[in-house]
Amino acid sequence: MKFVLIFGPQAVGKMTVGHELERITELKLFHNHMTIELLAPYFGFSPKMWELVDTFRRDIFEAAASSDMYGMIFTYVWGFDLPNDWDYVERIIKIFEDQGGESYFVELEAELEERIERNKTPHRLAHKPTKRDIARSEQNLRQTMEQHRLNSLEGEIQKENYIRINNSQLNAQEVAEIIKNRFAL
Repeated sequence: MKFVLIFGPQAVGKMTVGHELERITELKLFHNHMTIELLAPYFGFSPKMWELVDTFRRDIFEAAASSDMYGMIFTYVWGFDLPNDWDYVERIIKIFEDQGGESYFVELEAELEERIERNKTPHRLAHKPTKRDIARSEQNLRQTMEQHRLNSLEGEIQKENYIRINNSQLNAQEVAEIIKNRFAL
C-alpha cells in the first residue's frame, strides 16, 4: 500500500492534483472534503461534525491500509504551528505503515493571488459545495493564512519520501507527473 499525503494551504490545488495523480496511477483519491461535504449539511461546522469527520477518515484509512488496494491519496491543510496537526499526520501515517505501507509526502505551495483565483474554479466548486460562497471562502482562506503557518519551513519535514512543489506556474497534470516520477508510483 502506498499512501500519498498531499498538503498545503487552501486552494493550492491539492484535490485537483490528486485527481490527476489518480488518473495516471492506480492510486485512489480520498480528498479531505469528501467527509466534510458529507457531514456539513447535517451538523454544520460544529465540534460534532469534526468528531465524525475524524472517525470516518480513520475508519476509511484502516480499511484501505488492510486492503489489497494499490494506494491512496489524501489531501490535508496542515497547520505547522499546531501540535495537534503534527500528531494527526503521525497517526494517519502510522495506520498505513503498521500494515507495511509506504508513505509519501507532497507539499504544495503557490502565491496568494494564484490561490485566490483557484478558489473560484468550477472544478473546486463542483467537488466542494461548502466553498461555493466565494466571498466567505476567500475570507476563510485569508484568515487561516494569517492565523496559521500552512507551509513548512526549510528542513522542517524530515521524511525520506518528501517533495515540495511550488505550483504557482504549473498545471495539475504537470504536478501529478512530477509526483508520479519522483516516487515511481
